[in-house]
Amino acid sequence: MSETKIQAESRTEFGKGAARRIRRADKVPAVLYGHGTDPVHITLPGHDTMLALKHGGANALLSIEIEGRSQLALPKQIQRDPIKGFLEHLDLIVVKKGEKVVVEIPVHVVGEAASDALVVTEHPTVTVEAEATHIPEYVEVSVEGAEVGTQITVADLQLPSGSTAQADPETLVVNVTHAPTAEEVEAELAETEGELGIEREESEEAAEGEGAEGEAAEGEAGESTEE
Repeated sequence: MSETKIQAESRTEFGKGAARRIRRADKVPAVLYGHGTDPVHITLPGHDTMLALKHGGANALLSIEIEGRSQLALPKQIQRDPIKGFLEHLDLIVVKKGEKVVVEIPVHVVGEAASDALVVTEHPTVTVEAEATHIPEYVEVSVEGAEVGTQITVADLQLPSGSTAQADPETLVVNVTHAPTAEEVEAELAETEGELGIEREESEEAAEGEGAEGEAAEGEAGESTEE
C-alpha cells in the first residue's frame, strides 16, 4: 500500500469550541503518538484526509508532513459524525518502515457458488501481521462453483508474501450452505411468529377470495328465494 502525503499544521487550541472552529474551516483535529514520543496535536486538511481514508480504508498509510519533516502513521481511531459522516477527530499511531503491525483487513468474496448454495461470510475481516508499509488492502476468497458444504477457514486464505494471519487457523471465514427455498423461508417465518405470539393478518388476496365467495353464495340464495 503506497503512502499518501498529508500536509499538517501544529495545533495549539484545544477543547470543543476549538474543535468546532477547526471543522468549520474544513479541517480535522488529530493527535499523533507512538514509539515513546510525546503526543503531537495537529490539524489535517479535511478533504485530503477524507480522500486518503476512502482510498486506503482504516489501514491507510499516511505520510504526515509537518514543520519540514515527515512521519509515517496509521489511523488508530477514526471518529465520524454519526449523521453527516464527516471526520470529527483522528488518532494516528507512528510507524516506521520495516516495522511489523497487527491490523484487521476486510475479506472480499468473489465468484458464483452453485445455484442451490448460499454463501455466508462468517468473519468479514481477518487479523493479520504485516509490514507497516505493505499492509494488504483486503484478502480475496473465491467461491466460484463452490458446492454446499464448502468451508473456507483462516488456514485456506491466500495472503500476500510478508503477511501472516493471527487468528486460529481453524476459524471459519466463509461457509457455503444450502439456500432455503421460498417454502422453507415461509415455514420458518410462520414458526417464529408463532413462538412470538404474532397473529398474521389475512392477506388481501385471501380476503378478496372470501369476499367473492360470499357474494356468490348470496347470489345463489337470492335466486332460490325468487324461484
